[in-house]
Amino acid sequence: MEIDGRRRSNNLILDTALRDFYGAADEMHLDEGLIQTLSYPERRVDVSVPVEMDDGTIKVFHGHRVQHSTALGPSKGGIRYAMDVTGQECEGLAMLMTWKCSLAGIPYGGGKGGICCDPTHMSRKEKERMSRTFGARIAPIIGRWSDVPAPDMYTGGQEMVWIMDTICKMLGHFEPAMLTGKPIDYWGAKGRTEATGRGLAACAFELMRMKGLDPAKMKAAVQGFGNVGSYAAKIMNEAGVKIVAISDTTGTYYNPNGINIDKAFEYMNTNPGQRGRKLEGFEKEGCEKLGLDDVLFVDCDFLCPCALQGTINQDTAGKIKAKYIVEGANSPTTPEAEDILNDSGVIVVPDFLANAGGVIGSYFEWAQNLQGFPWTEEDYNNRLVALMKDNFCRVWDYAQNKKVTMRRSAYIAAIKRVADIVELRGVYL
Repeated sequence: MEIDGRRRSNNLILDTALRDFYGAADEMHLDEGLIQTLSYPERRVDVSVPVEMDDGTIKVFHGHRVQHSTALGPSKGGIRYAMDVTGQECEGLAMLMTWKCSLAGIPYGGGKGGICCDPTHMSRKEKERMSRTFGARIAPIIGRWSDVPAPDMYTGGQEMVWIMDTICKMLGHFEPAMLTGKPIDYWGAKGRTEATGRGLAACAFELMRMKGLDPAKMKAAVQGFGNVGSYAAKIMNEAGVKIVAISDTTGTYYNPNGINIDKAFEYMNTNPGQRGRKLEGFEKEGCEKLGLDDVLFVDCDFLCPCALQGTINQDTAGKIKAKYIVEGANSPTTPEAEDILNDSGVIVVPDFLANAGGVIGSYFEWAQNLQGFPWTEEDYNNRLVALMKDNFCRVWDYAQNKKVTMRRSAYIAAIKRVADIVELRGVYL
Protein backbone atom coordinates (compact mmCIF):
# COMPACT_ATOMS: atom_id res chain seq x y z
CA MET A 1 0.00 0.00 0.00
CA GLU A 2 1.01 3.65 -0.38
CA ILE A 3 0.58 6.57 2.02
CA ASP A 4 1.03 10.06 0.51
CA GLY A 5 2.52 8.43 -2.56
CA ARG A 6 5.01 6.42 -0.54
CA ARG A 7 5.09 2.73 0.08
CA ARG A 8 4.28 1.14 3.44
CA SER A 9 3.95 -2.49 4.47
CA ASN A 10 2.78 -4.69 7.32
CA ASN A 11 6.13 -6.48 7.51
CA LEU A 12 8.62 -5.27 10.12
CA ILE A 13 11.73 -5.81 8.02
CA LEU A 14 10.33 -4.25 4.85
CA ASP A 15 8.76 -1.34 6.71
CA THR A 16 12.00 -0.63 8.61
CA ALA A 17 14.01 -0.77 5.37
CA LEU A 18 11.58 1.63 3.68
CA ARG A 19 11.55 4.08 6.58
CA ASP A 20 15.35 4.21 6.71
CA PHE A 21 15.53 4.57 2.92
CA TYR A 22 12.96 7.39 2.78
CA GLY A 23 14.66 9.24 5.63
CA ALA A 24 18.07 9.16 3.96
CA ALA A 25 16.64 9.89 0.49
CA ASP A 26 14.84 12.98 1.77
CA GLU A 27 17.99 14.23 3.46
CA MET A 28 19.82 13.76 0.15
CA HIS A 29 17.04 15.62 -1.71
CA LEU A 30 16.87 12.66 -4.05
CA ASP A 31 14.59 13.03 -7.05
CA GLU A 32 11.11 11.70 -6.22
CA GLY A 33 11.16 9.52 -9.33
CA LEU A 34 14.31 7.80 -8.13
CA ILE A 35 12.82 7.39 -4.67
CA GLN A 36 9.79 5.68 -6.17
CA THR A 37 11.95 3.47 -8.39
CA LEU A 38 14.25 2.31 -5.59
CA SER A 39 11.43 1.66 -3.12
CA TYR A 40 10.21 -1.30 -5.21
CA PRO A 41 12.06 -4.44 -6.31
CA GLU A 42 12.85 -4.93 -9.98
CA ARG A 43 11.51 -8.46 -9.88
CA ARG A 44 9.78 -10.79 -7.44
CA VAL A 45 9.15 -14.43 -8.24
CA ASP A 46 6.77 -16.46 -6.05
CA VAL A 47 6.78 -20.20 -6.65
CA SER A 48 5.06 -23.29 -5.34
CA VAL A 49 7.40 -26.07 -4.26
CA PRO A 50 5.69 -29.49 -4.23
CA VAL A 51 7.69 -32.07 -2.29
CA GLU A 52 7.16 -35.80 -1.83
CA MET A 53 7.60 -36.41 1.88
CA ASP A 54 9.13 -39.56 3.28
CA ASP A 55 5.70 -40.97 4.09
CA GLY A 56 4.66 -40.72 0.43
CA THR A 57 2.40 -37.68 0.81
CA ILE A 58 2.85 -34.50 -1.25
CA LYS A 59 3.27 -31.21 0.57
CA VAL A 60 3.40 -27.86 -1.20
CA PHE A 61 5.69 -25.16 0.22
CA HIS A 62 5.78 -21.51 -0.82
CA GLY A 63 9.06 -20.08 -2.11
CA HIS A 64 10.22 -16.61 -3.11
CA ARG A 65 13.12 -14.94 -4.89
CA VAL A 66 13.37 -11.15 -5.01
CA GLN A 67 15.76 -9.03 -7.05
CA HIS A 68 15.62 -5.52 -5.63
CA SER A 69 18.27 -3.97 -7.86
CA THR A 70 20.69 -4.98 -10.60
CA ALA A 71 21.92 -1.44 -11.27
CA LEU A 72 25.46 -2.20 -10.05
CA GLY A 73 25.61 -5.83 -11.16
CA PRO A 74 23.94 -9.20 -10.57
CA SER A 75 21.67 -9.32 -7.54
CA LYS A 76 23.18 -11.00 -4.49
CA GLY A 77 21.58 -12.42 -1.39
CA GLY A 78 20.86 -15.52 0.63
CA ILE A 79 18.24 -18.24 0.52
CA ARG A 80 16.63 -19.02 3.89
CA TYR A 81 14.40 -21.83 5.09
CA ALA A 82 12.13 -20.73 7.95
CA MET A 83 8.49 -20.65 8.99
CA ASP A 84 8.29 -16.84 8.84
CA VAL A 85 9.61 -16.46 5.28
CA THR A 86 7.27 -14.26 3.20
CA GLY A 87 7.56 -12.37 -0.04
CA GLN A 88 7.52 -9.03 1.79
CA GLU A 89 10.26 -10.14 4.18
CA CYS A 90 12.37 -11.11 1.17
CA GLU A 91 11.67 -7.70 -0.42
CA GLY A 92 12.91 -5.89 2.69
CA LEU A 93 16.01 -8.06 3.00
CA ALA A 94 16.74 -7.68 -0.73
CA MET A 95 16.60 -3.90 -0.38
CA LEU A 96 19.02 -4.07 2.54
CA MET A 97 21.32 -6.24 0.40
CA THR A 98 21.32 -3.54 -2.28
CA TRP A 99 22.62 -0.97 0.20
CA LYS A 100 25.02 -3.47 1.77
CA CYS A 101 26.63 -4.34 -1.57
CA SER A 102 26.73 -0.71 -2.64
CA LEU A 103 28.35 0.41 0.61
CA ALA A 104 30.87 -2.43 0.38
CA GLY A 105 31.97 -1.16 -3.02
CA ILE A 106 31.41 -4.50 -4.75
CA PRO A 107 29.71 -4.98 -8.17
CA TYR A 108 26.44 -6.45 -6.92
CA GLY A 109 22.83 -5.45 -6.48
CA GLY A 110 20.53 -6.84 -3.82
CA GLY A 111 18.52 -10.05 -3.77
CA LYS A 112 16.94 -12.44 -1.27
CA GLY A 113 14.89 -15.60 -1.29
CA GLY A 114 13.59 -18.46 0.75
CA ILE A 115 10.99 -21.11 1.43
CA CYS A 116 8.34 -21.00 4.14
CA CYS A 117 8.97 -24.31 5.92
CA ASP A 118 10.27 -25.84 9.14
CA PRO A 119 13.57 -27.48 8.12
CA THR A 120 14.17 -28.73 11.67
CA HIS A 121 11.36 -31.23 11.19
CA MET A 122 12.40 -32.42 7.74
CA SER A 123 14.66 -35.32 6.86
CA ARG A 124 17.77 -34.86 4.73
CA LYS A 125 16.01 -36.42 1.73
CA GLU A 126 12.98 -34.16 2.15
CA LYS A 127 15.23 -31.09 2.25
CA GLU A 128 17.07 -32.30 -0.83
CA ARG A 129 13.88 -32.78 -2.82
CA MET A 130 12.62 -29.38 -1.68
CA SER A 131 15.89 -27.63 -2.52
CA ARG A 132 16.12 -29.17 -5.97
CA THR A 133 12.50 -28.34 -6.85
CA PHE A 134 12.95 -24.77 -5.61
CA GLY A 135 16.14 -24.49 -7.67
CA ALA A 136 14.31 -25.67 -10.77
CA ARG A 137 11.49 -23.16 -10.21
CA ILE A 138 13.81 -20.14 -9.83
CA ALA A 139 16.33 -21.31 -12.45
CA PRO A 140 15.17 -18.81 -15.14
CA ILE A 141 16.42 -15.85 -13.09
CA ILE A 142 19.56 -17.39 -11.50
CA GLY A 143 23.03 -17.09 -13.04
CA ARG A 144 26.53 -15.75 -12.53
CA TRP A 145 25.69 -12.44 -14.28
CA SER A 146 22.04 -12.14 -13.23
CA ASP A 147 21.42 -13.37 -9.65
CA VAL A 148 23.90 -15.13 -7.34
CA PRO A 149 22.27 -16.70 -4.23
CA ALA A 150 24.09 -17.84 -1.09
CA PRO A 151 23.26 -19.61 2.21
CA ASP A 152 21.20 -17.91 4.88
CA MET A 153 19.10 -19.01 7.85
CA TYR A 154 18.92 -22.84 8.04
CA THR A 155 20.76 -23.30 4.76
CA GLY A 156 24.43 -24.00 4.04
CA GLY A 157 26.85 -25.48 1.57
CA GLN A 158 24.82 -28.65 1.09
CA GLU A 159 21.68 -26.78 0.03
CA MET A 160 23.73 -24.65 -2.36
CA VAL A 161 25.18 -27.78 -3.96
CA TRP A 162 21.71 -29.30 -4.45
CA ILE A 163 20.37 -26.11 -6.05
CA MET A 164 23.44 -25.55 -8.22
CA ASP A 165 23.55 -29.18 -9.36
CA THR A 166 19.90 -29.04 -10.38
CA ILE A 167 20.26 -25.82 -12.38
CA CYS A 168 23.51 -26.97 -14.03
CA LYS A 169 21.82 -30.18 -15.18
CA MET A 170 18.99 -28.11 -16.64
CA LEU A 171 21.49 -25.87 -18.44
CA GLY A 172 23.60 -28.77 -19.66
CA HIS A 173 26.88 -27.28 -18.46
CA PHE A 174 28.75 -26.57 -15.22
CA GLU A 175 28.57 -23.03 -13.83
CA PRO A 176 30.10 -22.79 -10.32
CA ALA A 177 29.85 -18.98 -10.08
CA MET A 178 26.03 -19.04 -10.01
CA LEU A 179 26.02 -19.65 -6.23
CA THR A 180 28.38 -18.89 -3.35
CA GLY A 181 28.79 -20.40 0.09
CA LYS A 182 29.71 -23.74 -1.43
CA PRO A 183 31.88 -26.31 0.40
CA ILE A 184 35.59 -25.52 0.13
CA ASP A 185 36.31 -28.75 -1.74
CA TYR A 186 33.60 -27.96 -4.29
CA TRP A 187 34.56 -24.53 -5.63
CA GLY A 188 34.13 -22.84 -2.26
CA ALA A 189 36.53 -20.31 -0.74
CA LYS A 190 38.86 -20.74 2.20
CA GLY A 191 37.92 -18.17 4.85
CA ARG A 192 34.25 -17.88 3.84
CA THR A 193 32.89 -19.58 6.99
CA GLU A 194 34.40 -16.96 9.29
CA ALA A 195 33.96 -14.00 6.93
CA THR A 196 30.89 -12.33 8.47
CA GLY A 197 32.17 -12.69 12.02
CA ARG A 198 35.63 -11.50 10.98
CA GLY A 199 34.15 -8.45 9.29
CA LEU A 200 32.04 -7.63 12.35
CA ALA A 201 35.10 -7.90 14.59
CA ALA A 202 37.03 -5.62 12.21
CA CYS A 203 34.33 -2.96 12.59
CA ALA A 204 34.42 -3.31 16.38
CA PHE A 205 38.20 -2.88 16.39
CA GLU A 206 37.99 0.19 14.13
CA LEU A 207 35.41 1.74 16.45
CA MET A 208 37.73 1.09 19.39
CA ARG A 209 40.55 2.76 17.48
CA MET A 210 38.44 5.80 16.65
CA LYS A 211 37.39 6.17 20.30
CA GLY A 212 40.88 5.48 21.69
CA LEU A 213 39.79 2.30 23.47
CA ASP A 214 42.11 -0.55 24.41
CA PRO A 215 40.64 -3.94 23.33
CA ALA A 216 42.24 -5.57 26.35
CA LYS A 217 40.12 -3.35 28.62
CA MET A 218 36.84 -3.93 26.80
CA LYS A 219 33.97 -6.27 27.73
CA ALA A 220 31.54 -7.56 25.13
CA ALA A 221 28.31 -9.56 24.96
CA VAL A 222 27.33 -11.52 21.87
CA GLN A 223 23.70 -12.39 21.23
CA GLY A 224 23.52 -15.46 19.01
CA PHE A 225 26.37 -17.96 19.08
CA GLY A 226 25.82 -19.16 15.54
CA ASN A 227 28.17 -18.79 12.61
CA VAL A 228 28.38 -14.99 12.84
CA GLY A 229 28.38 -14.47 16.60
CA SER A 230 30.67 -17.34 17.47
CA TYR A 231 33.47 -16.27 15.13
CA ALA A 232 33.07 -12.60 16.03
CA ALA A 233 33.41 -13.57 19.71
CA LYS A 234 36.41 -15.76 18.99
CA ILE A 235 38.29 -13.13 16.96
CA MET A 236 37.52 -10.34 19.44
CA ASN A 237 38.55 -12.55 22.34
CA GLU A 238 41.85 -13.41 20.66
CA ALA A 239 42.58 -9.66 20.51
CA GLY A 240 42.06 -9.33 24.27
CA VAL A 241 38.36 -8.41 24.48
CA LYS A 242 36.68 -10.10 27.45
CA ILE A 243 33.50 -11.85 26.29
CA VAL A 244 31.24 -11.83 29.36
CA ALA A 245 28.02 -13.19 27.81
CA ILE A 246 26.98 -15.35 24.88
CA SER A 247 23.56 -16.72 23.99
CA ASP A 248 21.56 -18.95 21.72
CA THR A 249 17.98 -20.23 21.73
CA THR A 250 18.61 -22.11 24.99
CA GLY A 251 19.40 -18.97 27.01
CA THR A 252 22.18 -16.57 28.02
CA TYR A 253 25.46 -17.79 29.51
CA TYR A 254 27.17 -15.16 31.65
CA ASN A 255 30.52 -14.89 33.41
CA PRO A 256 31.64 -11.37 34.47
CA ASN A 257 35.26 -12.58 34.51
CA GLY A 258 35.08 -13.70 30.89
CA ILE A 259 33.96 -16.82 29.07
CA ASN A 260 36.44 -19.26 27.58
CA ILE A 261 35.32 -18.99 23.96
CA ASP A 262 37.49 -21.89 22.80
CA LYS A 263 35.74 -24.05 25.38
CA ALA A 264 32.35 -22.85 24.12
CA PHE A 265 33.29 -23.92 20.59
CA GLU A 266 34.50 -27.29 21.86
CA TYR A 267 31.34 -27.76 23.92
CA MET A 268 29.04 -27.12 20.99
CA ASN A 269 30.94 -29.55 18.79
CA THR A 270 31.26 -32.39 21.30
CA ASN A 271 28.24 -32.01 23.57
CA PRO A 272 25.44 -30.53 21.44
CA GLY A 273 22.59 -31.58 23.73
CA GLN A 274 19.13 -32.66 22.71
CA ARG A 275 18.23 -29.77 20.37
CA GLY A 276 21.09 -29.87 17.92
CA ARG A 277 24.30 -27.83 18.01
CA LYS A 278 23.41 -25.65 21.01
CA LEU A 279 24.94 -24.26 24.22
CA GLU A 280 22.39 -26.07 26.38
CA GLY A 281 24.12 -27.17 29.59
CA PHE A 282 27.11 -24.84 29.13
CA GLU A 283 26.48 -23.34 32.58
CA LYS A 284 28.36 -26.37 33.89
CA GLU A 285 31.51 -24.79 32.42
CA GLY A 286 31.60 -21.94 34.92
CA CYS A 287 28.78 -19.74 33.64
CA GLU A 288 25.54 -18.48 35.12
CA LYS A 289 22.53 -19.24 32.96
CA LEU A 290 20.21 -16.27 32.46
CA GLY A 291 17.07 -15.62 30.44
CA LEU A 292 17.01 -15.52 26.66
CA ASP A 293 17.06 -11.71 26.35
CA ASP A 294 19.35 -11.05 29.32
CA VAL A 295 22.40 -11.08 27.04
CA LEU A 296 21.24 -7.63 25.90
CA PHE A 297 21.28 -6.17 29.39
CA VAL A 298 24.53 -7.37 30.98
CA ASP A 299 27.20 -4.89 32.05
CA CYS A 300 29.55 -4.53 29.06
CA ASP A 301 31.08 -2.02 26.67
CA PHE A 302 30.17 -3.64 23.35
CA LEU A 303 27.01 -5.49 22.42
CA CYS A 304 26.91 -7.56 19.24
CA PRO A 305 23.35 -8.64 18.35
CA CYS A 306 23.86 -11.56 15.96
CA ALA A 307 20.52 -13.34 16.27
CA LEU A 308 17.16 -12.27 14.83
CA GLN A 309 15.63 -9.02 13.64
CA GLY A 310 13.88 -6.68 16.06
CA THR A 311 15.44 -7.98 19.28
CA ILE A 312 16.47 -4.44 20.24
CA ASN A 313 13.13 -2.67 20.36
CA GLN A 314 11.32 -0.01 22.37
CA ASP A 315 10.84 -2.48 25.23
CA THR A 316 14.49 -3.57 25.44
CA ALA A 317 16.54 -0.58 24.27
CA GLY A 318 16.28 1.38 27.53
CA LYS A 319 17.73 -1.53 29.53
CA ILE A 320 20.91 -1.86 27.48
CA LYS A 321 24.08 -0.87 29.36
CA ALA A 322 26.55 -1.15 26.46
CA LYS A 323 27.71 2.12 24.91
CA TYR A 324 28.60 0.58 21.55
CA ILE A 325 26.44 -1.75 19.46
CA VAL A 326 27.83 -3.55 16.41
CA GLU A 327 25.02 -5.27 14.53
CA GLY A 328 25.67 -8.76 13.21
CA ALA A 329 22.05 -9.73 12.48
CA ASN A 330 19.87 -8.12 9.83
CA SER A 331 17.66 -5.35 11.28
CA PRO A 332 18.18 -6.24 14.97
CA THR A 333 17.32 -2.67 16.02
CA THR A 334 13.92 -1.11 15.33
CA PRO A 335 13.69 2.61 14.45
CA GLU A 336 11.94 3.32 17.77
CA ALA A 337 14.75 1.58 19.65
CA GLU A 338 17.41 3.49 17.75
CA ASP A 339 15.85 6.78 18.80
CA ILE A 340 16.12 5.64 22.43
CA LEU A 341 19.74 4.56 21.95
CA ASN A 342 20.67 7.81 20.20
CA ASP A 343 19.20 9.85 23.04
CA SER A 344 21.34 7.80 25.45
CA GLY A 345 24.52 8.44 23.44
CA VAL A 346 24.90 4.83 22.30
CA ILE A 347 26.84 4.45 19.03
CA VAL A 348 25.31 1.88 16.67
CA VAL A 349 27.34 0.41 13.80
CA PRO A 350 24.52 -0.57 11.39
CA ASP A 351 23.96 -4.08 10.10
CA PHE A 352 24.67 -3.52 6.42
CA LEU A 353 28.08 -2.09 7.31
CA ALA A 354 29.03 -4.41 10.18
CA ASN A 355 27.84 -7.71 8.72
CA ALA A 356 28.99 -7.04 5.15
CA GLY A 357 31.92 -9.42 5.61
CA GLY A 358 29.66 -12.23 4.44
CA VAL A 359 28.74 -10.69 1.11
CA ILE A 360 32.27 -9.40 0.56
CA GLY A 361 33.50 -12.93 1.19
CA SER A 362 30.90 -14.23 -1.27
CA TYR A 363 32.18 -11.73 -3.82
CA PHE A 364 35.68 -13.11 -3.31
CA GLU A 365 34.38 -16.66 -3.88
CA TRP A 366 32.53 -15.55 -7.03
CA ALA A 367 35.66 -13.83 -8.35
CA GLN A 368 37.72 -16.99 -7.77
CA ASN A 369 35.07 -19.09 -9.52
CA LEU A 370 35.06 -16.78 -12.55
CA GLN A 371 38.85 -16.92 -12.69
CA GLY A 372 39.07 -20.64 -11.99
CA PHE A 373 41.90 -19.72 -9.63
CA PRO A 374 41.69 -20.18 -5.82
CA TRP A 375 43.28 -17.78 -3.33
CA THR A 376 45.05 -18.62 -0.09
CA GLU A 377 43.08 -18.15 3.13
CA GLU A 378 45.57 -15.50 4.28
CA ASP A 379 45.04 -13.51 1.09
CA TYR A 380 41.26 -13.82 1.47
CA ASN A 381 41.29 -12.64 5.10
CA ASN A 382 43.68 -9.75 4.48
CA ARG A 383 41.59 -8.42 1.60
CA LEU A 384 38.40 -8.80 3.64
CA VAL A 385 39.67 -6.91 6.68
CA ALA A 386 41.22 -4.15 4.56
CA LEU A 387 37.93 -3.56 2.73
CA MET A 388 35.90 -3.61 5.96
CA LYS A 389 38.22 -1.05 7.54
CA ASP A 390 38.00 1.26 4.53
CA ASN A 391 34.20 1.07 4.51
CA PHE A 392 33.97 1.73 8.24
CA CYS A 393 36.24 4.78 8.06
CA ARG A 394 34.27 6.25 5.15
CA VAL A 395 30.99 5.96 7.07
CA TRP A 396 32.52 7.15 10.34
CA ASP A 397 34.10 10.24 8.77
CA TYR A 398 30.87 11.31 7.08
CA ALA A 399 28.87 10.74 10.27
CA GLN A 400 31.30 12.86 12.28
CA ASN A 401 31.46 15.66 9.70
CA LYS A 402 27.71 15.86 9.14
CA LYS A 403 26.72 15.13 12.76
CA VAL A 404 24.43 12.25 11.81
CA THR A 405 24.19 8.66 13.00
CA MET A 406 26.31 5.98 11.41
CA ARG A 407 23.18 4.35 10.01
CA ARG A 408 22.13 7.54 8.26
CA SER A 409 25.69 8.05 6.99
CA ALA A 410 25.84 4.50 5.65
CA TYR A 411 22.47 4.80 3.94
CA ILE A 412 23.40 8.06 2.23
CA ALA A 413 26.68 6.64 0.91
CA ALA A 414 25.03 3.43 -0.30
CA ILE A 415 21.97 5.06 -1.87
CA LYS A 416 24.02 7.68 -3.69
CA ARG A 417 26.11 5.06 -5.48
CA VAL A 418 23.03 3.16 -6.67
CA ALA A 419 21.05 6.31 -7.57
CA ASP A 420 23.92 7.71 -9.61
CA ILE A 421 24.17 4.51 -11.66
CA VAL A 422 20.38 4.28 -12.15
CA GLU A 423 20.41 7.82 -13.51
CA LEU A 424 23.44 7.07 -15.67
CA ARG A 425 21.85 3.93 -17.15
CA GLY A 426 18.35 5.37 -17.47
CA VAL A 427 15.33 4.51 -15.34
CA TYR A 428 13.59 2.45 -18.03
CA LEU A 429 16.55 0.22 -19.01
